[in-house]
Amino acid sequence: MSIIRKFFIGCSMAALLTTASSAMADMGGYNVVLIHGFQPDNLMSGPQNASQRQANGDQYWLDYWGARASARIDFDSNGRVQGAIASEAYAQIRQIAQNGTCAQGCIYVTHSTGDLVARYMLAHQNRWLQAEGIQPFNVIATLDLAGAGGGTDLASLAISVANNDSWTLAPAKAAVGWFLGFEPTAGNLGVINDLQPNVARNTATSANSMPRLRVVGSGSPFFGATGPFITGSDDGVVPVASACGGIAHEAVDSCVSDLAMDGERTGVSAPRGLWFNHIPLLMSDGSKHNEMLGRETGHVAVPVISQGSFGPLAVAISTREYQQRAWWQLWGQGKTYVEVPGSAGTHLSATAFGSF
Repeated sequence: MSIIRKFFIGCSMAALLTTASSAMADMGGYNVVLIHGFQPDNLMSGPQNASQRQANGDQYWLDYWGARASARIDFDSNGRVQGAIASEAYAQIRQIAQNGTCAQGCIYVTHSTGDLVARYMLAHQNRWLQAEGIQPFNVIATLDLAGAGGGTDLASLAISVANNDSWTLAPAKAAVGWFLGFEPTAGNLGVINDLQPNVARNTATSANSMPRLRVVGSGSPFFGATGPFITGSDDGVVPVASACGGIAHEAVDSCVSDLAMDGERTGVSAPRGLWFNHIPLLMSDGSKHNEMLGRETGHVAVPVISQGSFGPLAVAISTREYQQRAWWQLWGQGKTYVEVPGSAGTHLSATAFGSF
């Protein structure tokens, strides 16, 4: 708590709060608060001030979510989750709470590392607010896109590359280069340290009452360069096991054992268990890590659940089930698939938004 207090005492809270200035469209009747993911450019440019963090956040959510949010929580990827990032995030949460933005309830929408940041804040934010006499932050649920709460092998790989200049690591360096856009050094790793699976999976892991609804892809960006270094299926950056909310860092191909990422009803490898209150909502074969923010169409969304209530939040997803035979198959019904009708014509974020 002392780290948090030292950060915001004497600071201008208004300068740290980033509020979307465009139309504030709620989701399921609740205001949206965005928490972005890892931004590699932060490691190259050095520590960010509040205005730089805000500008980065503007750009990060530009494609779709920025116009649908009431507030954002921006952080500098140079920091660590339990250090500077928590301080930056809490200062903004404190202001959002004082503004009453979430008095009637909010939904966190996170992407990638934002999943881990949200988990840490959900574990601590209300206790910190109550210590200052501020009304607790009313989070109804989170919607986690490509959640990196379970870490990624690419973070461990980046640290290995940063500490070893051997020519034998050439393929690993190439993969890290695609992931980061540059070759890291030991002194500029920031939140990458927290994204190592063994670190991420030991950060704020106590059970939390907030439903964490997961949106998962398994695309192949970077010409497939990163996939061989990631455990199991992945979206080019995050393993499917992490994005689903799996309790273990393991090789899996889907969030559930009876439904493949492409919608086929079949037996498939899935996490042996999920973290408490982590609920896979949508999957999409071909959807890449960064494209889930609203930059890519052409991939079918697969509903893991079609309807349900999570506290006061209701989810209802249209579904279509059909049989499909291969072109060479002359008899039989073929394979059974399920999809969200029309989802290939839009992007995964829009499908998720329309689920509430």
